[in-house]
Order: sequence, then structure tokens, then C-alpha cells
Amino acid sequence: MIGRAPGTSGLCSERRAGRGAPPARSGPGATWAREIRLPSGYAARPIWSRPRMDSLSLILDTFAPIAGRRILDIGCGPGILAKALAAEGAAVTGIDPGEAAIRAARSRVPAGRFEQASAEALPFPDAGFDGAVILNALHHVPDPRAALAEAARVVGPDRPIVVVEPLAEGSFFAALKPIEDETEIRAAAQAAIAAAIASGAFACRRDVTFARHETFADLPAFLARVTAVDPARQAAIEADADGIAAAFEAAATRTPAGYGLTQPLRAHILVPAA
Repeated sequence: MIGRAPGTSGLCSERRAGRGAPPARSGPGATWAREIRLPSGYAARPIWSRPRMDSLSLILDTFAPIAGRRILDIGCGPGILAKALAAEGAAVTGIDPGEAAIRAARSRVPAGRFEQASAEALPFPDAGFDGAVILNALHHVPDPRAALAEAARVVGPDRPIVVVEPLAEGSFFAALKPIEDETEIRAAAQAAIAAAIASGAFACRRDVTFARHETFADLPAFLARVTAVDPARQAAIEADADGIAAAFEAAATRTPAGYGLTQPLRAHILVPAA
């Protein structure tokens, strides 16, 4: 378990392992358990963390039972998460500012609804969703505080919003840094979450940090991954190809399958105040 980001201790109602959490479950790969206190109508149950927690599992646990729930995917990109949620029976709506991303999402999830829009100005009425997800997207929003306020408006009081954000640490971050240094915008996203909780606009039901592990066959595979997120990164890659290759080699762990990179992620389950 990776420690709490600096300056945010005590903002969430859930305690970390080593800070009053229940004892670790025995067995290889097990970590710890908490009862997640969610609003009425959502499954509140003790969840033993999996050998490797992942974002999708966390989201499905939060909205369980998810079938039939109206979920807004804010910053949906090409619809990868939306497809997974739809496969579980959710009624998915997604927004993204990118026209190409919305086209891809509509193609990938024909049953979903996808709109080109910014997170700071959602084109939906108040309290129209059962919950929302902002997955790896808040740090890309120019005004993350406004995005959180808009998410609260469209889901309404007492309904969960899952925010998962990459931290400015880990080997994936080190490999990405010479292409795009996201140190400041990632910190700004965490600061916006902390300020929103401290203001009383949200109750924090869960705050957990875990790692995403990815393996790439080679440097071109890694570069394809990061430019798929933002094609504008291609210019930086062309400008410093040797430096980027060296950073990738230094950061990655060689495995029989290729090059392993790890990205710590911090997830908050927020519930808007009434």
C-alpha cells in the first residue's frame, strides 16, 4: 500500500492501513478490508482488497448492484470504461471534449449516449444520474474544482462520484515525464479534491491508493499508448527521441514479457452534500 499524498491526511472518513484500519487478511497478496459507507440503495459491504486492486473493480464495488444504474463517465475518451460498465448492465452516458474520442465511444458502445462537452459545463439537468466516474481525467480539466461541482450537480446529493487520479510518482510517471511533465496538473487535481472535501461540499466515503501495472513489448508500444491519450505528445517525442528512450529504459523493469511500468493511482469516493 502506497502512503497518503502529502498535505491531505484526515480529509476522508476512511482510515488507511497502518492508521487504524483493520488488520491485514492473511494469505499471499491480500492487503486490508474496510466497510464502505455508501448512500441508501447502494451495497455497503466489507470488501477484501484483491491481490491487485484495479479501477474497474473499485467502480463496480462502489455502484453495486450496477445493473440499471445511470452512470455518467466524465472524460470518457474512446469509451473503454463505458463499454465495461455497459457490459455489467449500467446505463452509460459519457462526455469528452474531443470530437474523435466521442466518435470512437459511440462506435464502441452503441447503446450508450455520448456528448462532446467540457467537464466544467455538463449538458445535463440536475440530479439526472445515479452516480459519476472521473477516471484519469480530472488533471486534464482546466478548472478541476468546477468539474467536481458540475459532477455534484448532475448526480445530486447522496449519490457517489468516483474520482481516480494518477499521482506524480512511479515508474510510468518517470517514463512519461520527458514527454509531458504532469507534476503540476496532477498536484492541482489532488488539491481541488482536498479543497472540495474541506469546504463541506462533499463527504469522502473512501480514499485509497493502489498501483496500475502495465507491460509493454518495447518503447514503440509505450509511445503508442501515451500518444493515444494525447496525440499532441508526438511533437515532444520527435523533439527528444534519445532522451525519451533513455528515460524509458531507466524507469522500466525488464520482465520476460517486456518492460514493466507502475503508476500509483489515488481514488476518492465522494458523495455531494445535501
